[in-house]
Amino acid sequence: MTEDARCRRTANLLIARLDALARAADRLPHPEVERLVELASVATMRAVALELLDADRAESIWDDARRRHPALRAVEAQVPPALAA
Repeated sequence: MTEDARCRRTANLLIARLDALARAADRLPHPEVERLVELASVATMRAVALELLDADRAESIWDDARRRHPALRAVEAQVPPALAA
């Protein structure tokens, strides 16, 4: 698999994960939604750190997901500082 194909695949997986999370958000208690957003944030950071996804592309994907899914706009992930570094 080429690096470009791997990056596209990672981006598509993130998009699908955020879409699924947004669909589930209406049926889950807010703390559970926060935890799922936090996990998706950590997965995104790891993908960027492993150079599976460009940081600008990751930010664009999250911005687009928040525009399309109001449930995601209402949730702020609290990522531990050790993971954010």
